[in-house]
Amino acid sequence: MKAAVWHKKGDIRIENVPEPVPGPGQVLVKIKACGICGSDLHEYNHGPFIIPARPHPLTGRQGGPVILGHEFSAEVVRSGPDAVRFQPGDRVTMNALITCGVCHYCRTGAYNMCLKLGSTGFAADGGFAEYAVLREYALYPLPDSVTDDMGSFVEPLAVAVRAVKRSRMQIGDTAVVIGAGPIGLLVMQVCRVAGAGRVIVVEPMKARRDLASRLGAGYVFNPLEQDPGKAIAGITGGLRADVAFDCVGSQPAFDTAVKSTGRRACICIVGLSLNPIQVPFMQLWGHEKEITFSSGYENEFPAAIDLLADDRVDVNPLISARIQLDDLVEKGIKPLMESADRYVKIVVYP
Repeated sequence: MKAAVWHKKGDIRIENVPEPVPGPGQVLVKIKACGICGSDLHEYNHGPFIIPARPHPLTGRQGGPVILGHEFSAEVVRSGPDAVRFQPGDRVTMNALITCGVCHYCRTGAYNMCLKLGSTGFAADGGFAEYAVLREYALYPLPDSVTDDMGSFVEPLAVAVRAVKRSRMQIGDTAVVIGAGPIGLLVMQVCRVAGAGRVIVVEPMKARRDLASRLGAGYVFNPLEQDPGKAIAGITGGLRADVAFDCVGSQPAFDTAVKSTGRRACICIVGLSLNPIQVPFMQLWGHEKEITFSSGYENEFPAAIDLLADDRVDVNPLISARIQLDDLVEKGIKPLMESADRYVKIVVYP
């Protein structure tokens, strides 16, 4: 079968590899659509990053070669021994977490804190391929109302659902989302569904601001042209936002989250920073602000599927391009890195 194989930083090759065979508790699926994630870009630019640098305790995988891709919809081909939940032809999506199931965190349902945590597409072969073998426990059925394209957004939407849960946003709160990339635009929509009184987006790129407005943002601000903190103060009677979501993971984004929020606000860090972030300790302390982090997901997949199934979250406008697997690097990864003002999400069809 054809697959996009990561070998090392800057080296992803389209290769013919053996079709995988499902073992006990596993399911063979045919990939229908797979989205390119920011973490895939990290691996191309800086990897191994999430790809394990030493043998993973659950999969044994270390570095390359490994097939990337963890945001996908698929169709069941056949099940291996002891896998009984799905039949051939069933449409599914996947929770990418690979967990031990026995540590303290797994036993309490905090799967993203597993002491041996791994991820499909990094510590095991993923969805940039014609077929994949997946753990049955990781699969969720897709209803007919969720298309293959929409199914490839379930995983990032689960990230957004968890972020809003972690922020403890209340009905009527003013929420500000910093960064209108794929996750930011999904967080913005989940905030609206969850009952935010106002949802504000801060984003320097015009095309992404326009998309945020189209998807329901009450206000959009360009941080290069105005101070978001003062602008948000102006529409909230000086109180500023109750909740902020940093969906970028950078010093300027964090600084914006601090300036945009009021006293006793919560700042939820969703974006991944590869560098240390400085914090204004006295301001945070004096205003009793809280900082929390949201990493991945636990059991948010059913909620994400429901939000897509009845159109409460619209993901189709986020798709900037649809490409074939052969074009993953030249028409997928490179445009997302070099032309972020033109592309939000690119979906690959193996």
